[in-house]
Amino acid sequence: MTLTASAPRRTAQPPATLRQRLARLSPYAYVTPFFALFAAFGLFPLIYTAYVSLYRVELQTPDQMEWRGLDNYTALFGDDNFWTALRNTFTIGVISTVPQLLMALGLAHLLNYKLRGRTFFRVTMLLPYATSVAAATLVFAQLFGRDFGLINYLLHLAGIGPVDWQSGTVASQIAVSTIVTWRWTGYNTLIYLAGMQAIPSDLYEAAELDGASRWRQFLHVTLPGLRPTILFTIVVSTIGATQLFGEPLLFEGSISGGISHQYQTLGLYMYEQGWGFFHLGRAAAIAWVMFVLIVLLVLVNTAVARRRSGKENQR
Repeated sequence: MTLTASAPRRTAQPPATLRQRLARLSPYAYVTPFFALFAAFGLFPLIYTAYVSLYRVELQTPDQMEWRGLDNYTALFGDDNFWTALRNTFTIGVISTVPQLLMALGLAHLLNYKLRGRTFFRVTMLLPYATSVAAATLVFAQLFGRDFGLINYLLHLAGIGPVDWQSGTVASQIAVSTIVTWRWTGYNTLIYLAGMQAIPSDLYEAAELDGASRWRQFLHVTLPGLRPTILFTIVVSTIGATQLFGEPLLFEGSISGGISHQYQTLGLYMYEQGWGFFHLGRAAAIAWVMFVLIVLLVLVNTAVARRRSGKENQR
C-alpha cells in the first residue's frame, strides 16, 4: 500500500482593501515631497546651469542665447583671474579649515570632561555660528582696519608696524580665513563632542587600567572612534571652503576681491562674471567647474580616509 502526498491547497487571497493599498503606498507618499523639492530646486537648476554654460547669454537679454559649445570653458581656463581665484580658494580653504578643525577637536576634548558649566560653554560654542555672516564680517573688517583697527593697535603695542590687511595678499587671506575659522569652530566642536560621547566608556576604562595617560587615550581611543566624524567634517569644510562667498565679498565690499584680486574666491569670481560683467554663460561654466571640483575633492578625501583606515585595520 503506497501513500501519496498531495500538495496543500492554496487558499485564494482576498483582494486587498483600499486601506491596505493606501498603507502600501504611504512610504512613497512620505518621501515624495523631498524628491519633488530636490528635483525642482536641486536637480533642475543643476541641469539647466550645464545647459546655459554651453551658450552665450547676457544678463540684459537672457532670452537671446547663442551656441558656443565649450568656448565658455576654454575662455575660462585661459583667464588668469580664474587661476588666481582657484589658488586663493585653495589657500584660504587650507588656512581656515586646518586650524578650525584642530581647535574644534581640542575644545571638544576639553568639553568632554566633567566641567562646571558645561552646558553654558556648549551653548556659547554655537553663538558664532548663529551670528549673521554679514554682521560678523563687518565687525572683523573694522578689527582688521589699517589705521584704526584693534588688531593693528595690539601689534603696535607689541612693537610691530601696521599691517594693510585688505591690500596685502597674505594678510587679506589670513583676515578672511580668521572670519571663517571664528564662525565654524564652535559648530565643528559640538559635532566632535557628540562623536566623543558616542564612544563607549569601557574603552577608556580599559585603557586607564592598562596605564594609558589621557594623551594616549586621546590618540588610541578618541581619534580612532572619531574617524567617521572627522571625515564628515573634512568633507563639509571642503565644500564650504570651495563655495566661500559672503566673507570675501563683505570684507571690503568689492566683488573683485581686492585691487589685485588677492582674496577673490571662485564664488566671488562667478558672481563678478555673472552680475558684474553680465556674462551668465561664463558664470554657469564657473558653477559647473566648482561642482566638479567639489566632487573630486570629496572623492579624494574619501579615498585617502579609506586607505588609511585599511592600513590601520591590517596592523
